[in-house]
Amino acid sequence: MSTALSPNVPRRPKPSRQLAEIALLSREERLAGRPKLCSDCGICTGELRPFMAQSCVFVNNRAEEIERRLHGRNRRDGDELLFGIYRDLRVFRMRPPVPDAQWSGAVTSLGALLLEHGLVEGVITTGAVPGTRYAPLPILARTPDEVRATRGNKPCLAPTLDVLTQVRQSGLRRIAYIGTGCQVHALRAIEDQLGLERLYVIGIPCTDNTTYPDLQRFLQVVSRSPETVIHHEFMQDFRIWLKHEDGSVEKVNFVDLDVDRLGGQLGVFPPACLSCFDYQNGLSDLTIGYMGAPLPPDERWQWTLIRTERGAELYDLLRSHVEEREPISGGDRTRGMPAYIQMLRQPRKRPPWPIRQLVAFIQRRSGPKGLEFARSVIEMKLLRNLQFVRERHGRLERRIVPGYVYRALARYADVYRREFNRDLEPSAS
Repeated sequence: MSTALSPNVPRRPKPSRQLAEIALLSREERLAGRPKLCSDCGICTGELRPFMAQSCVFVNNRAEEIERRLHGRNRRDGDELLFGIYRDLRVFRMRPPVPDAQWSGAVTSLGALLLEHGLVEGVITTGAVPGTRYAPLPILARTPDEVRATRGNKPCLAPTLDVLTQVRQSGLRRIAYIGTGCQVHALRAIEDQLGLERLYVIGIPCTDNTTYPDLQRFLQVVSRSPETVIHHEFMQDFRIWLKHEDGSVEKVNFVDLDVDRLGGQLGVFPPACLSCFDYQNGLSDLTIGYMGAPLPPDERWQWTLIRTERGAELYDLLRSHVEEREPISGGDRTRGMPAYIQMLRQPRKRPPWPIRQLVAFIQRRSGPKGLEFARSVIEMKLLRNLQFVRERHGRLERRIVPGYVYRALARYADVYRREFNRDLEPSAS
């Protein structure tokens, strides 16, 4: 694409569009007039709109091309097929954990440290719309305190790349970016055209985001007291943990979730999220999450995948502020995958309460743990989303499903063929 950005010279920042208002819109209002697959990453709402076609992961997934630019190679067999290319994997937590953070506060602490050390002039991150806990408000933080004030997860669509317009108008050349996989793909795709001296990319794992109104509806279905939930996570013990204002923790088995009341998956999750193949945020400098860390959550262990030389530099900033432990991995994720693939072909009704309790007990007792749990979740997301694309957006498969997906799922090819009467990997023709 020959489109070029105008010279990056300081200008008086224009008033940003009303991101706070957008965060409160329904999905129908927010994505009106957009392509069918849109995660509202923010690339096409500011001056970078001409680059939408070249950067959008739902127009053309360039992940493997970008991997070769970042690492000089693509993913090797083994864990890289699921976790993305990485140099090192650590299980750690901030010491002490940051109060009020969703986990130990590593992501916001890292952004604040970059500013404190003068390595960046600003950090693009996501706060909350005033008066809400979860409605995402993308911001350009210029001080460590501004970054720290954004702690806590906002599991909603957030057009954070819109803030690049503010970066350019302000003449900033050294920034850090905190974002999800689809956002990072778009950023990496046009990175060389942004005129930045230095860019640090801190990736957060992401799956099944939603709009803020749909998140509120989700909590109303799941929780006994949705208005007092301060954060929630889908945990490694196959339960949703919802922490309330009074400190109590409500636990809901995955199998007890009433998807029908939500209108099915499409009733709450945008089609773009069901067509994503980068839960692990493989194009970041490092990814920080919790899925591969051990329980219990009150110990606040996290895991990080250090991917690039710049990612190693980022972890070195954190090193004196964290304690580490060895990763754990237990169970066998492959045992349950044939039944999961069968369920994708023929979804089952929610079983009666006694059966759900038995299923939940077995999952907690013998299900995968630690890194094996992370592998299990990623494989299920890849399978589910591949099937969603084939059923709903089949003509897009060759453009938006990266090759590593088929390699990662190859062990289930026979089961898939038996259930769906077609090959897992598309033919070359």
